[in-house]
Amino acid sequence: MAFSNTFTTLPGSASSNREDLTDILSVLAPEETPVLSGGSRKKASNVLFEWTLDKLDDPAAAGVVEGADVATFTDAFAARERTSNYVQKFRRDYRVSDLQEATDSVGPAKLAEAEAKSIRELKRDMELALCGTQDKQVGSGANPYLTAGLGAFIDDTPAAGLVPAGFETPASSINSAIGFNEATFNDLISSIYRQTGNVDSLTLIADTGLRRVISDFARVGGLLSDSVRSVNYDGGSSTIKLSVELYQSDHGIVSIINGNPACMPASTGTTTTATGYLVNPEYYGIHELIPMGSTRLPNQGGGERGFVDCVLGLGVYHPQAHGKITQID
Repeated sequence: MAFSNTFTTLPGSASSNREDLTDILSVLAPEETPVLSGGSRKKASNVLFEWTLDKLDDPAAAGVVEGADVATFTDAFAARERTSNYVQKFRRDYRVSDLQEATDSVGPAKLAEAEAKSIRELKRDMELALCGTQDKQVGSGANPYLTAGLGAFIDDTPAAGLVPAGFETPASSINSAIGFNEATFNDLISSIYRQTGNVDSLTLIADTGLRRVISDFARVGGLLSDSVRSVNYDGGSSTIKLSVELYQSDHGIVSIINGNPACMPASTGTTTTATGYLVNPEYYGIHELIPMGSTRLPNQGGGERGFVDCVLGLGVYHPQAHGKITQID
């Protein structure tokens, strides 16, 4: 015997059922941009922007003979080198039809919301480029300008023409081998200190896998293979905190922050989310040629439309002041 039900093919009893659509819209995507937000802002005036690198001569302990006059002179600026990067143009377009603009919807889904969402997506595009390992690229008729990413500058064997000889990141400031532990982490910090001589506050922008390993430095022995964890617990508290946000070493304090997992480059080894940049915010910046803005285009009858864009590039003012982690296991 036939009966009324909610899955009857229309027409039928289901044709009179009311729609229940909650006025909630969820966007599930990581939006943080720590590299873009953490760098100092500078104004670029050309598609190619440059800066100068310099370093001190090695210390000398030979001494000077009594009564000896100065017979030879040294060029104090002989070690100076110039390096550069290109800006990159980022753009996201948006369009909403005239009918959609007039329709009520969850969200809502109108021109202002489309513009705001495009801005959020544009910031992630910029973060992806800044965190990347790509080399700089000059624009041509068929190719866009590309800005070199952090991974290209922080390298002991950078691409030709990117970092002058003698200013490359030391291999001791890069971990690309298995067995990453607390001692290895301290070695990286010490290596950076040996280059700068300053106990500056560093920032580790870490992908999810690396962040968890650093939070597990409370393990006995500090090795990934250790299975016993030692935790100091306050009996008056109901919370056990295993997260590490500040790491104080012999050669500086490191702030640990989460990198955007959608923008961090893939690492090698079993854990593909193990990339991290150990940066000194004083020695990198964002050079803007065209600040972020929104442009509305003429409505040709189908609805309002426009785009958001920005032109910027990454400046790494001294590659030896930074480090990176590309593998932990």
